[in-house]
Amino acid sequence: MNKMEIRKKMVMDLLAHPEYKPMKTKEILVLFGLKKKEMSALQEILDELVLSGKIMQTVRNKYMLPFDDLLKTGKFIGHPAGYGFVEVEELPGDIFIPAFRTAGAFHGDTVTVRIMPEAGSKNLPAGKRMEGEIQQILKRGFTKVTGIYQASKGFGFVVPDLTKLGTDIYIGKDLSRNAKNGDKVVVQIINYGLAGEKPRGEIIEILGSSTSTEVDITAIVRTYDLPQHFSEEALAEARSFSDQIPAEEYRKRLDLRNQLVITIDGEDAKDLDDAISIEKIGDTFRLGVHIADVSHFVGEYKPLDLDATQRGTSHYLVDRVIPMLPKELSNGLCSLNPNEDRLTLSCIMNINRQGKVFSHEIKESIIRSSYRLTYTEVAKILEPERCGIEEKEELFQKYEHLIPSLYQMGECAAILNKARMQRGAIDFDFTEAKFILNSDSSVREIKAYERNVATRLIEDFMLIANETVAEHFFWQGIPFLYRSHGEPKEDKITELTAYLRAMDYPFRQKANIHPKDLQKLLTETEGKPEENIIRRMVLRSMQQAKYTDTNDGHFGLATKYYTHFTSPIRRYPDLQIHRIIKEILQGKWNTDRQEHYAKRLSNIAAKTSMLERKADEAERDVHKLLKALYMENHIGESFEGIISGITQWGMFVELPNTVEGLVSISSLNDDFYEYDSVHMALVGSLHHNIYRLGDKVAVVVSGVDKTRKVVDFKLFDENNIVLEQGSGFKVEEKLRPSRISVKKPVYSRRPETNTRKPMTKHRKRKGKHKR
Repeated sequence: MNKMEIRKKMVMDLLAHPEYKPMKTKEILVLFGLKKKEMSALQEILDELVLSGKIMQTVRNKYMLPFDDLLKTGKFIGHPAGYGFVEVEELPGDIFIPAFRTAGAFHGDTVTVRIMPEAGSKNLPAGKRMEGEIQQILKRGFTKVTGIYQASKGFGFVVPDLTKLGTDIYIGKDLSRNAKNGDKVVVQIINYGLAGEKPRGEIIEILGSSTSTEVDITAIVRTYDLPQHFSEEALAEARSFSDQIPAEEYRKRLDLRNQLVITIDGEDAKDLDDAISIEKIGDTFRLGVHIADVSHFVGEYKPLDLDATQRGTSHYLVDRVIPMLPKELSNGLCSLNPNEDRLTLSCIMNINRQGKVFSHEIKESIIRSSYRLTYTEVAKILEPERCGIEEKEELFQKYEHLIPSLYQMGECAAILNKARMQRGAIDFDFTEAKFILNSDSSVREIKAYERNVATRLIEDFMLIANETVAEHFFWQGIPFLYRSHGEPKEDKITELTAYLRAMDYPFRQKANIHPKDLQKLLTETEGKPEENIIRRMVLRSMQQAKYTDTNDGHFGLATKYYTHFTSPIRRYPDLQIHRIIKEILQGKWNTDRQEHYAKRLSNIAAKTSMLERKADEAERDVHKLLKALYMENHIGESFEGIISGITQWGMFVELPNTVEGLVSISSLNDDFYEYDSVHMALVGSLHHNIYRLGDKVAVVVSGVDKTRKVVDFKLFDENNIVLEQGSGFKVEEKLRPSRISVKKPVYSRRPETNTRKPMTKHRKRKGKHKR
């Protein structure tokens, strides 16, 4: 147990003592006999215990243990209608909070919630959600928000972009910064308001016109408070480094400059933080994964490090990249550019035909990358059928000396992938969106972007390096950061099971689910129209992976040991463990350093996990915004899609380019539809028409809500659509089918509530359209 854990235990033991009475921080300090200078360290421990839900803070700022098992700490997830949910890590499901029990909590707040006694019962009926009441707001999730300013006489309001806040923000006239009606602005919340009152705020920045895509993305950056600028001190430090590598680094490092080392990345990538090498020795492979030695430049507690800890990760937001490190490092000295000497940390592994690493070494090294290849080029070399004869000849001529090594890499990656699949790892290979932008950041096209053999090759190599490093340092028993992924929660697997049964995929729910069960399911969906939808549903059933200072294993990868070692340019945890590795390799590790990291790593793990979630949410919001704006230019056009979700409000349809929209139940006018929650279907009560998950349908884009970032569809009906004069439907080239195929429900018996009966397939109706 490290020093931090010992101190936490001391606090917990004190609060659990039968004679303990709630005390303030200063009183606890005196009771422990600590000095005044140790107040901040004690406060840090108390804050961490409060946020983890292990202790609670009273309204008088005194500390005590939670007074009953029904009091929990979690994150409040708001809804525009006023109600919300609290996510509590250790509970199997979320806690529903009615609007009158939110106690003024906003979306994103960390709160204490008391579960209603009847809802906390272990005998809660299946499918019934726990219900609770917010007791205390521990930490505000948002102190600044963005939105559109609406001017009124003598005052104004800001309509937040974040609709989950569920309320407008009142702006006094003297706090408006002379914003104009319709401006996109940033608001500092100065008062969250009492029950029934609007929160009050002050406009601190006017971003520009709310009609600009670039401004909209900037607003998302501001909403999530993503750092935009590096400190002057950090920039000065980044510019202070010489392009020349010191002579002593050449002497003390493993020199790999004469080996064939290459990088494989996307066409637009500039921060190249990993390189690979391979040698086939008999039936085995000697695989080298060489990672940029960022820690050589970014010292602990130096200005660059302080800025990096505030970012936690690089942010990739389609029209811009917000790097974790200044470009002088991320695109320059740390990037493994071709034909340049670079400092690296190398994990060199000997791998047998069964995909097992039977020996390895981790070294400080120096490399000189020979080639900067792209995923597209490598995919075409390894799968020549992907390109024409002339292109193939050109590629093979250009990389003539590299072809044998690429084939060996392909062979090794296939062996590693097979071994990982055999142990039960889950491969979430689903389609993602690739945005093609115009110069003004507006979207010209959205394509479905899929991984290829080259992206999987690099992924296989990075995974095995991360596993090898994690296991190596776990058995050394030193403080370390791990990438942990827990088992899915029970309620999520219950939802997944119901979803799958509705799509005729029998899935047996177990008390202790194994990743192999989910892997088998995903294998069954391969090549089917609903494959992408089911993969995404399985992903949603999972817990989020996170950083921890304990080795808790990785469920999704079916491995006991996993860390993030391979991307220190863009992920802070990788940079942090590089420091630990180098101190050990350089013989600098001692008791003081052991205690130092034991104290730091828990906080680093929690903070970087939080920053990663924030980055993911910002990226999702940008994608949703761009998809909505893109479809706004296609209102009235028709597309084929698959029903990806069904609710009491209607059905969600996903297009081949990953855009998803809602067909409202009120727009289905050929029958009176009701939601059948057992079979996850919309069933007509008059004619018993049925719409089910996975059905192919043709839809027309009927509207877009930019603020909510949602797309509305209606089912295509050639009898009710007015074609554009002289052109018919303008169907996007990438999605245009040979003819519009409409799945129209036929008459069938409505499924019984408790009996699973096969649903009648929809017949196709052919719509006319011109190309």
